[in-house]
Amino acid sequence: MRKKNARSIATQVLTQVIGYKHSLSDCLDTALPSLNDARDRALAQALCYGVLRWLPRLQALLQRLLRKPFKAKDSDIEVLLLIGLYQQLYMRIPDHAAIAATVDVTRTLKKPWATGLVNGVLRHFQRQQKTLLMSVDNDNSAKLAHPPWLLERLIQDYPKDWEAIVEANNTHPPLTLRVNARLMSRDDYLEHLRVANMGAVPTPYTEYGITLEQIPQGMPNSLPGFTQGWASVQDGAAQLAAPLLDVPIGARVLDACAAPGGKTAHLLEHYNIDALLALDNQPARVQKLTDTLHRLQLLAEVRLADASQPETWWDGEPFDRILLDVPCSGSGVIRRHPDIKYLRRSSDIKKLAAQQKRLLGALWKLLKPGGKLLYITCSVFAEENHLQIQNWLSSHADANETVISADWGHAMAYGRQILPGENNQDGFYYACLSKTK
Repeated sequence: MRKKNARSIATQVLTQVIGYKHSLSDCLDTALPSLNDARDRALAQALCYGVLRWLPRLQALLQRLLRKPFKAKDSDIEVLLLIGLYQQLYMRIPDHAAIAATVDVTRTLKKPWATGLVNGVLRHFQRQQKTLLMSVDNDNSAKLAHPPWLLERLIQDYPKDWEAIVEANNTHPPLTLRVNARLMSRDDYLEHLRVANMGAVPTPYTEYGITLEQIPQGMPNSLPGFTQGWASVQDGAAQLAAPLLDVPIGARVLDACAAPGGKTAHLLEHYNIDALLALDNQPARVQKLTDTLHRLQLLAEVRLADASQPETWWDGEPFDRILLDVPCSGSGVIRRHPDIKYLRRSSDIKKLAAQQKRLLGALWKLLKPGGKLLYITCSVFAEENHLQIQNWLSSHADANETVISADWGHAMAYGRQILPGENNQDGFYYACLSKTK
């Protein structure tokens, strides 16, 4: 029996994501541990992210290279061909080596009948690459590697910026860290990185953010002091949340949709909080949240609960501050999660907006008069962001917007929007609401 390698694992993962709409990160978490070599794990991950980043373009090319579509039972061979095309187009692997290694996976998959087919298709592309690319790039969806519905929404919401957003979505994101303020300063951790020969610079607009110049192997445990809680992986845009909440001493704080715990931990690192309740409604995510706090040596009350149903978990005592990082389309973090392009549908946005409204309604009742609620999404869509807040304010006389004055992002009619790629950050939306009575 042939041993699985990076390409066979990538084929396995992508078949689940493309064919069955499974989450890329969940599939990688399950599959990557079967590869013992760190370089193989890195290659498998790069292939999965790369194919999904450019999937519409790769699929359009493959359609022109095949005489007929594959049967459902052979979707893994179709995925293998997409992996082969991605290597030829976007990786620094010589064509002959990429083709040979890709062809070899047909034997690992126990489908030797596909050996000649995979070899023939990839060699045909090698010969006709220029002509084929000119053909598929006549279609904007293929050329820009975004589904039509997503392009249409971006053009509608950002007629001047959509092209920059699309370009940012197709780039590799940086590795950004947040230093644990309870354990050391940013300058101290930069020195630890220097000693470890890891180039890094401070992240703009953050107090404890650091952006690495290269992603080291063995992430994240290869980072200095990671297992001891010295730092966490968190995008610079996400690091803006804790300072915006402006938590006073002695405040009672709720993080309503807390997992995997990055913003919960940042609140506890940034402020002296005696009572913080962190909720999530999925057991696996609650475990990640608990693990995050344990690694960082931080304490909070963590519960498995649905934030939209406070009657099942609330003790009746109102909160001074609420952090509401709502479930959203994830359209601002596509560069980190390229499977979002294909797991989401246009119809999802209205459903998500309704869910966000329900969460606002449920949690607003739990906020003290004079208290603040910070509404957050990692979306760029108006329906989830400033239009959501506009509708909320128009129907709640006891709600006011606290205008966010900042050098980052864009002032919207309500709240503030960071677009993907700006200052090399993810796309995030923030709105701060205060309760008047």
